[in-house]
Amino acid sequence: MNKVFRRTKIIATLGPASESPEMLEKILRAGADVVRLNFSHGTADEHRARAERVREISKRLKRHVAILADLQGPKIRVARFKDNRKVTLVRGQKFDLDTDLPKDVGDETQVGCDYKDLPKDVQSGDMLLLNDGLIAMQVDSVVGNRISCTVTVGGVLSNHKGINKQGGGLSAPALTDKDKQDLKTAVSIGADYLAISFPRSREDMEEARALLDQEGSDMRLVAKVERAEAIIEETLIGIIQASDAIMVARGDLGVEIGDARLPHVQKHMIKLARTYNKVAITATQMMESMINNPLPTRAEVSDVANAVFDGTDAVMLSAETASGDFPDAAVEAMARVCVEAEKYPRERSKHRLHESFSRIDETIAMSAMYAANHLGVRAIGALTESGSTPLWMSRISSGIPIFALTSHEKTCRRVTLFRGVYPISFDEHGIHDHAVLNRAIVEEFMRRGLVDESDTLILTKGDLSGHTGGTNAMKIAHVTDIIAAAPENWKDLCPGCSKS
Repeated sequence: MNKVFRRTKIIATLGPASESPEMLEKILRAGADVVRLNFSHGTADEHRARAERVREISKRLKRHVAILADLQGPKIRVARFKDNRKVTLVRGQKFDLDTDLPKDVGDETQVGCDYKDLPKDVQSGDMLLLNDGLIAMQVDSVVGNRISCTVTVGGVLSNHKGINKQGGGLSAPALTDKDKQDLKTAVSIGADYLAISFPRSREDMEEARALLDQEGSDMRLVAKVERAEAIIEETLIGIIQASDAIMVARGDLGVEIGDARLPHVQKHMIKLARTYNKVAITATQMMESMINNPLPTRAEVSDVANAVFDGTDAVMLSAETASGDFPDAAVEAMARVCVEAEKYPRERSKHRLHESFSRIDETIAMSAMYAANHLGVRAIGALTESGSTPLWMSRISSGIPIFALTSHEKTCRRVTLFRGVYPISFDEHGIHDHAVLNRAIVEEFMRRGLVDESDTLILTKGDLSGHTGGTNAMKIAHVTDIIAAAPENWKDLCPGCSKS
């Protein structure tokens, strides 16, 4: 077997540039594992139509593709300027933000703001950053609902540009009324992951979980870490523990904490996520130049590669695929960089090597990975109901592919976000003989060209199929021995196996 498996997954944001069936198919063929629906833009019907196209095309391509629904959150923005014009602010000038102003009367001296509590959240001396930090102004005074400022870094300001407070501290709740309605839309379209923007604490993630429970959904939660107060260690750990994945959302986070702090914060967040057996996503401006150019810059290549070196599960494309000129080329470039970065030799993982385990299934997962890394195994097959076993396995650094074997389409899509894990639709129900089951798995692997008869495999499974958390056995064997151990009539004992 000489197949090269890209371990780091790619998330592609859908938008006007990528929503046509033709371009969507190109993006999926180029290597997108997960598609992102950005609820900051578009209507519920538009997102529903995009999701349907994803399901239709992925089914035709015989690929499992997950859908990530990304809620807008409390994006704090300036209102509109008179006649929709842009204004140029210069260093030293006075400029006011006033939440009482009508929405469309902004000019060179003032503009409205859609976040009514902003005057309560700032005081004299605070620094406000507008338009992703390209404009900076210091608060001079707050009188009623009017915030008087002095521009310290000038630039062009236009309608609806974002506002951040340097160092964080804005009190806007993570889930707005719009988010709660969009959550219901995400459930109705069958999204696999739900991203919560601007969470301040684990309570924000727990609120989102409770809302999903009310809708009868077990959708997995992604915490987009983009507030300065969210990276305080105790707070960050709480957010990670209350989530299934975290996103290093470097746009707003970089504005609030300063760009110089981002690299080590990114590394720390990825490390913490893996420590707590959660998925890590690295996002924002990863290949920004490819919005307009067919090739990335060398700096962007290094940025993606370093995220791979850090151990991120996935890297994300935003405007590059949503509104850029080269959506499929951006995915191809990112995939190419990931594959090359994964060739870089890494030390053998010591993840949780000195810890005790409380669960049998988790112990089996850890044992399988350490055995695989030290034995020279070709592949790992993990029979799974929920995807937990392959997730635990993927927390240990390895170049060995982990194949998640499951009869659940939802689980197949869910594991597409896990680093080094690849879904295989496989129905083991009705197979009561372990030797027959092992042979059926090997036959499936060989049919797909994943193993040869000379290879060694590790298989993990449970005594009782169909039960979450039931993994309690690990088998290490040569493919030839697995074949030889099965009875000659093994196909007759395997309900889902071909009798030809």
